[in-house]
Amino acid sequence: MGANTSQVSDLSENQSLRTLIGTVSISDNDPFWNQLISFTFISPTSSGNSKLLEEAVIPLAKILIENNPRTGNFGALVRIFLGRTKELKISTECQDQLFIWQAHNTLFMIRCLLKVFIREMTEEELHLQFSYRERVNCCSPGLFTHDNCVFVSHSLTHSLTHSLTHSLTHSLTHSHRDITYSILFEAVTTMLVLLSYQLFHKEILRDGLIYQYLMKGRCLSLTSQLVKTLLYNIIRQEKCPPPATHIFEQQSDRRGLLYGLASGVASGLWSVFALGGAGSKPGLEQEQNPLPLSNQSLLLLLVLANLTDGPNNCPNPYRQAVTCFKNTQDMSSVPTEQHHMFQINFNSLYTALCEQQRSDQATLILYTLLHQNTNMRTYMLSRTDMENLVMPILKVLYHVEDRNSHHVYMALIILLILTEEDTFNRSIHEVVLKNITWYSERSLTEISLGSLLILVVIRTIQSSQWNSSLFALLSKKHNKILEQATQSLRGLRRADYAQDLNVIEEVIRMMLEIINSCLSNSLHHNPNLVYALLYKRELFEQFRTHPSFQDIMQNLDTVIGFFSQRLEAAGTDLSVERVQEVIMKGAQALPKDRLKKFPELKFRYVEEDQPEDFFIPYVWSLVFNSGVGLNWSPTGIELFSMDSG
Repeated sequence: MGANTSQVSDLSENQSLRTLIGTVSISDNDPFWNQLISFTFISPTSSGNSKLLEEAVIPLAKILIENNPRTGNFGALVRIFLGRTKELKISTECQDQLFIWQAHNTLFMIRCLLKVFIREMTEEELHLQFSYRERVNCCSPGLFTHDNCVFVSHSLTHSLTHSLTHSLTHSLTHSHRDITYSILFEAVTTMLVLLSYQLFHKEILRDGLIYQYLMKGRCLSLTSQLVKTLLYNIIRQEKCPPPATHIFEQQSDRRGLLYGLASGVASGLWSVFALGGAGSKPGLEQEQNPLPLSNQSLLLLLVLANLTDGPNNCPNPYRQAVTCFKNTQDMSSVPTEQHHMFQINFNSLYTALCEQQRSDQATLILYTLLHQNTNMRTYMLSRTDMENLVMPILKVLYHVEDRNSHHVYMALIILLILTEEDTFNRSIHEVVLKNITWYSERSLTEISLGSLLILVVIRTIQSSQWNSSLFALLSKKHNKILEQATQSLRGLRRADYAQDLNVIEEVIRMMLEIINSCLSNSLHHNPNLVYALLYKRELFEQFRTHPSFQDIMQNLDTVIGFFSQRLEAAGTDLSVERVQEVIMKGAQALPKDRLKKFPELKFRYVEEDQPEDFFIPYVWSLVFNSGVGLNWSPTGIELFSMDSG
């Protein structure tokens, strides 16, 4: 960053950056700013280059943190950006690429500095960083108060947040995406950075100044337009524009200072995403993130939709917008009580959702829309090509060993929500598929979608590693909470433990019912499940006398006892193959009347009372792992453990 800089290693020695972070206050109208924001540095999109950039920026940002109270240069940099955003729309229409390029560079610098600031200081301290120019200018006796500074800083921070939202929704969205793509991406990324305080707190944040600006301030009126814009970014799936060597050729006056700086680097700047970052070559990571604006927009949408409701039961407006938007073909009137409603093309959205189900975040937004937006759910269930949506979900479950547990969990819930509808259950058995090459256990030359769904779900449940490890985790959690509840002497805390214990026991009961259903109705199809029960039989001993599990444990005890006897009769030192052979033969020999019959299982998905405890850490783990061009050191991350998922 800084004029004429092209490598990360140059940053610490760049004279423009040294001036910015130095001890001298720079006036807003100083020609220095034009020089500073006319740099040739290519913003990285790969994690490796992002890490190098972060390491180079941290020492510079720390110097600025030390000097900014005396200079106010960070606030001045923000005002330079805000001044340019007022002309972004007309600059886009006039295709003034030089102006847009400089606006992008300014925002990129702000984002890099903010990312370090947020890690180094509290939110109140961050807001003061915006106000120190006013401190410098109003420190004569009788004029300055701390509260005044806070007010000014909040106004400037609010203006930045509003400017980013307005740029995304009005200034840059309609045309000439080839020249606005990178600043759109930077605006979305900067909003993610502004909200990233959550990463450094273990508890769920339910308030804060940035939160208030988005939920109550000038941004509130832009809620529906912002959600709609992010959805259209997801729908469009636009690739990065190709290198544009023609940039600035239309500028007639080539004698100016900025043209001399810009003309030699234009093609390099605008290939920022195509090249994957400064000095890098296209590689695997770039191929996995070919759509940075779409990916980043999806992450921001998930973050906004999962913000907690405000104080006094003030609902999250972004969740409201996600919940109630309608199809562009729906001509019915809008209920007056529905706030932040808008219309979008459901066919385009459905197609995009079907095409993007390879990632956690795409599956999570599909779940969000199915569960919360009745208009979208009704539309999806009415489609005659449901295989386009269901097949990618089945592939996620089929490759369960390669997925994290959260992704598998969301995929299963999506199928549960879909199968609650009788029309869906009928229609999937009418869809005939041919030559399912990715299902390797057997040759599937012709099978109905419904039968394939059953095969894949049973295979997932039968997966001994996934099933037994999940039950082991639940058992361990149950014992830990039980011990804490027993040791707790304070009545309120003990009540909290009792509530947690009830939740865990409900989940364990559900798992036992699923296992029991597999054993009672299709024992001969579940040899791997029987093997896992025998191998992990000690897990079930603690539940045999528990009043919540006694009835369901009878069948498990019968099966474990029956197969244990047959294995003992088969001898000692049995190979895995021999054990499986004994189980297969035993499954045919076990009389069905020895297993107690239970009512047929029917499940309906109901979200927890405080879903944010699950979804907010999950969403931010996706931002941490999948955000394009964003790198956070694991040190200091409190919201989730690095091995979660």
